Amino acid sequence: MSDAAISTTSAVSEAEASGRVAEIFADIKSTKQIESVPNFWRTLASNQDLLESVWGEVKRWMHPESVGREPKLDAQTREMIALAVSATNGCAYCLNAHTAAAQQLGLDAETLGEVMAIASLFNRTNALADGFQVTPDVRPQ
Repeated sequence: MSDAAISTTSAVSEAEASGRVAEIFADIKSTKQIESVPNFWRTLASNQDLLESVWGEVKRWMHPESVGREPKLDAQTREMIALAVSATNGCAYCLNAHTAAAQQLGLDAETLGEVMAIASLFNRTNALADGFQVTPDVRPQ
């Protein structure tokens, strides 16, 4: 038995994309400066509204300059956050995609290890705080 994930829906090929889906595919390639549309986006394209919604959010937060927004976080930091959350959620697809993106932005193996160490540390401490139902005594202003 293989550990590989089995897709639950068919991905829309770039060749068969039309209308708004084709426009979004072109925007994804242009914004991300890539030559082909990744499987994630091609799979979401099975529902045009979902594709449009998710791409709009990703574009706004992960590629803010493309929508005229001045980001507070640099691109590598945004990718490291996405990477840590992907590891925490156990999403192999996202983990691979965001590791590759962060590496293209200069993330090295040592920094990747630090990101994973911090993510795993806070998974543990969060579970402990929740398990013991610790009363918060330090609060933001």
